[in-house]
Amino acid sequence: MDKLTGIHAVKEALEAQRPIEHIVIAKGRQDTRIEEIVQLARKKSIPVRFEDRSQLDRLANSKDHQGVVALAAARAAAALDDILASANQARAGLIILLDGVEDPHNLGAIVRTALAAGAHGVVIPERRAAGLTDTVARSSAGALAHLPVAKVTNLARAMGELKQAGYWLVGLDERADKTYTEVDYTSRVGIVLGSEGQGLHELTRKRCDFVVSLPTTGPVKSLNVSVAAGVVLFEAIRQRNRRK
Repeated sequence: MDKLTGIHAVKEALEAQRPIEHIVIAKGRQDTRIEEIVQLARKKSIPVRFEDRSQLDRLANSKDHQGVVALAAARAAAALDDILASANQARAGLIILLDGVEDPHNLGAIVRTALAAGAHGVVIPERRAAGLTDTVARSSAGALAHLPVAKVTNLARAMGELKQAGYWLVGLDERADKTYTEVDYTSRVGIVLGSEGQGLHELTRKRCDFVVSLPTTGPVKSLNVSVAAGVVLFEAIRQRNRRK
């Protein structure tokens, strides 16, 4: 079972029809958003218990739960084929590939930004990367319930599958001479981002069709990976909106 903590994560799981065993609410918690969760749960015949806040602290292993914890069925990762099938129904698919992002807060933020940008899915490696945890769900502010995330055993092979499906792969690397605005994002595109410390692995970099950088000024030479994802995704939106 997965523990979902926080108002956004629990509400989005309910709205996304994710199987939930029961929900625990802190006694005395007065919030219209909590009331919405209780009403949604009762409509779906999901048991709701009211407990002392200290009990929720123990259940969540944290005090940062906003007075609501849900026990839900473990989240199954999506299949890459399903993401491609969904993306291929659009005029121009947009998929994010992460080369070993390890911080669950970064992964959650990327999922949220990808959903806001209209991406069709995120691809992550099974090993040496953040998994689909409660922290990711919370950091995504519920977006994880709506955007498919595929786990793959071999990212290079997944990149090859995207290429065969007609995708251009754009990797981000601070060493690149070409900047992110010099690439066309209006066709099928996979945006490839590296890990927090290492960036793109060399094999991943070589498999990209384009490698681009985000120019910075001053002493800061690179951006947080979730911020970088947002910059490039919304450049893609800007270009695509101009083509409409």
